[in-house]
Amino acid sequence: MSNYRFDHVHLNSPDPLKTAQFYETMFGARRVTSRQVPGGSVVWLDLNGQKIIIGTPVGSPPLTPAAVQPQDGLIHFALRTDNLEKAVTELKAKGVTFVQEITPVTALNSVTNTISYFVAPENVLVELQQY
Repeated sequence: MSNYRFDHVHLNSPDPLKTAQFYETMFGARRVTSRQVPGGSVVWLDLNGQKIIIGTPVGSPPLTPAAVQPQDGLIHFALRTDNLEKAVTELKAKGVTFVQEITPVTALNSVTNTISYFVAPENVLVELQQY
């Protein structure tokens, strides 16, 4: 079997530069590059070694937005933190809207961790977790 590993999260946005600013401000993501492409722009971010690509929606017909449920494709992506309570407090102070408060869950390996969910621009659901 081929070897696979996570590569990136790709988000669509009507304003990729504005959406990129959210991830830069809230999480300290670093802008690697941005450029104009046919139909809009695309931004590449680095979040502690993880790639986030944000582009203008292209194609015909457009893909179903993440806000439409039920959906196929990306349901959410997760960011790990070493202090979930502190992260939630900081993000709330910056105006982030949480849709699930801090909740303990038991993972497949029987380890209990805590999670919380918030909504990012373009109704992208993001999970914060602490192992």
